[in-house]
Amino acid sequence: MSSTNRTVVVTGLGATTPLGGDSASTWEGLIAGRSGVKPLEGERFAELPVKIAALAAVDPGDVLPRPLARKLDRSAQFALIAAREAWADAGYTGPAGEDEKIVPERLGSVIASGIGGVTTLLDQYDVLKEKGVRRVSPHTVPMLMPNSPSANVGLEVNARAGVHTPVSACASGAEAIGYAVEMIRTGRADVVVAGGTEAAIHPLPIAAFANMMAMSKNNDEPTKASRPYDTGRDGFVLGEGAGVVILESEEHAKARGARIYCEVLGQGLSADSHHIAQPEPTGRGIAAAMQNLLDSTDLKPSEVVHLNAHATSTPQGDVAEIKALRKVLGDDLDHVAISATKSMTGHLLGGAGGIETVATVLALHNRLAPPTINVDDLDPEVEADIVRNEPRELPQGTIAAINNSFGFGGHNVVLAFRTV
Repeated sequence: MSSTNRTVVVTGLGATTPLGGDSASTWEGLIAGRSGVKPLEGERFAELPVKIAALAAVDPGDVLPRPLARKLDRSAQFALIAAREAWADAGYTGPAGEDEKIVPERLGSVIASGIGGVTTLLDQYDVLKEKGVRRVSPHTVPMLMPNSPSANVGLEVNARAGVHTPVSACASGAEAIGYAVEMIRTGRADVVVAGGTEAAIHPLPIAAFANMMAMSKNNDEPTKASRPYDTGRDGFVLGEGAGVVILESEEHAKARGARIYCEVLGQGLSADSHHIAQPEPTGRGIAAAMQNLLDSTDLKPSEVVHLNAHATSTPQGDVAEIKALRKVLGDDLDHVAISATKSMTGHLLGGAGGIETVATVLALHNRLAPPTINVDDLDPEVEADIVRNEPRELPQGTIAAINNSFGFGGHNVVLAFRTV
């Protein structure tokens, strides 16, 4: 099919997060301002400097049949659960082909993870050391592959237009959604299952992040540890889960009578080229991604009324993002209600862009911006309208929202959505 520039819409949502086992309970938790951060229990976490994390509210092993779950890394389990919800929410009743509303050759899967099957890799290495070669699971390689979540989702829905896994650290989930948009716009697919997933709550990643001084060590007050924009912020809290959206060409969605949540306007991309782990302090790269978004879409800054910020609770990163927003949006930033939902979910790394896209779409759909919790003393360098403690109603009429995701390596991805 020749290249086109088709309108892309969101028709389905799915999530499993520290706030709930589906998108509805996750949204309820966000609007209630509830923290999903808890103490880590068990001997293997006892000696760590960080003893808190945002564990999934519903364990995937309680949802998936045991024979299936044992063949999937936890990251793929989360992805499959979220994808199933999104697929059903979009009105599909079976895999492509079986459900005649979509043929396999016109369906894609783009599910990202920043780290992939890290818990499988580490746990199976322990098995090798402690129990020997013959006890290593024959499923290990398919489980630890970073593309495993996308591949398993693709198998679930019978996707043949392409199954992909962009990896860009904590921007991975957002980049997956942006890639899916391009698959539809260029005519390669009519429908794409897209999002992000992560399951890295294991002693080694936690110890490594802690030794980088990237994580909060507020073990005594877990629910207050993730505090974007607060002067007392001291790092992020690790979370786990997945967020998935069903993207469709508007033409295809309307032809089958689908409910449409919103339009996906497009993405903005850039790279900092500054440091492997530290953000560029002036927000130069973030600003470039924002400008790229504006240059490549018909979005006007005056339309933007809501933004789900990357805002991980790191001292440098939170301020750099605000500086970038001010540089590009100027005075229009003053009418943007900014939510930092990581204050409640923790940071899902490669899964963040997925669940925060779900949150952004629901904010537009319900015209309600989630609160940012734990901002007791707003950093004076944060010169923007942060939605604090209580949700905020968004205006009527045609409005737009942005979701920001940035990752180690200097990856910057900005997604934009608009009501229809």
